[in-house]
Amino acid sequence: DTLWDLAIAEMEKRENPDGSSKHVEVWEKSVFFMGNKNGGKTTIILRCLEREEASKPTLALEYTFGRRARRHNAPKDIAHFWELGGGTSLLDLIRVPITSNNVGSSAVVLVLDLSKPHELWPTMEKLLQVTRNHVNKILTKLEKKNPEVAAEVKQRMQNNLRRDHPDYDLIDPFPIPLVIIGSKYDIFHEFDSDVKKLISKTLRFVSHYYGASLVFTGKSEALLLKVRALINNLAFGYDKSKSLSLDHSKPLFIPAGLDSLSHIGPPPASDSDIGKMRANTPLELWKKVFEKTFPPKSLCDLQDTKDPAQDAQYAEYEVDVMKAQKNQELEQYRRNASKSWKAMDFD
Repeated sequence: DTLWDLAIAEMEKRENPDGSSKHVEVWEKSVFFMGNKNGGKTTIILRCLEREEASKPTLALEYTFGRRARRHNAPKDIAHFWELGGGTSLLDLIRVPITSNNVGSSAVVLVLDLSKPHELWPTMEKLLQVTRNHVNKILTKLEKKNPEVAAEVKQRMQNNLRRDHPDYDLIDPFPIPLVIIGSKYDIFHEFDSDVKKLISKTLRFVSHYYGASLVFTGKSEALLLKVRALINNLAFGYDKSKSLSLDHSKPLFIPAGLDSLSHIGPPPASDSDIGKMRANTPLELWKKVFEKTFPPKSLCDLQDTKDPAQDAQYAEYEVDVMKAQKNQELEQYRRNASKSWKAMDFD
């Protein structure tokens, strides 16, 4: 037996001390967190896993996991938590946590910093676009190799919205379950009422359009509990919360499929302004209205330029000494190469 086989046997022995061989299916899910830099992703993950530890800046792509038992003496279900750091600067890493092997059991959590509205749309658009393209490529390949799994994934998303819902043919669901979290509500709450209304209505439309759940959170324990309820549903299959909050003057909480375009209303802009905006889709129209008030920062401004190698939390003496030596060798090579080129006589 391999070490892995022995480890599995040991876990089965611990979880079934009476020697029962009855097979119980173990739930295994993957939840991928992405969003604004310093938006609170790590804090949300730690609270969902009930870990009392200080959060640290995320370097590239980080992994942790949680385990829950559905009932006493039952094997524990497993949830894999992936977190993408750097905002929109490390998009190539999205293909690591979502693969053809786990796409049917994966979900995405997009954390948006409500206190930075100018970064909101470009961050949201870029992350969702790249993730969606990646998932669609996987599903296209699966349709040829394993059409049953691909059909099951698509059907699961269509079930988020009832067929008799008036918006059933007007939305474009994300290919896998999606939750959008608006973080730092404590700061957002102090914004002007018209600003809050614009941001809230825009996120409501985007969430509904993608068939996603939407929740605002902050330092309040009550808000964090609502977030935990949504994440636990994705990760461990817990029952969905039945609460609903659509009031723009309060923290929003809207599970997937419970909103509607008629309740959201049109983009908050005058008829003359909307008439001047050239948009091919409702999503593009909302984008233009939102960016008229909050012109986006360029993506290069959203990149994480800090060198993680200089971060004290990742210091390793032997590695740092070797790196310093290699840097000296590289600099010496550059100087020697420069001299040799200058000495050449070109006709």
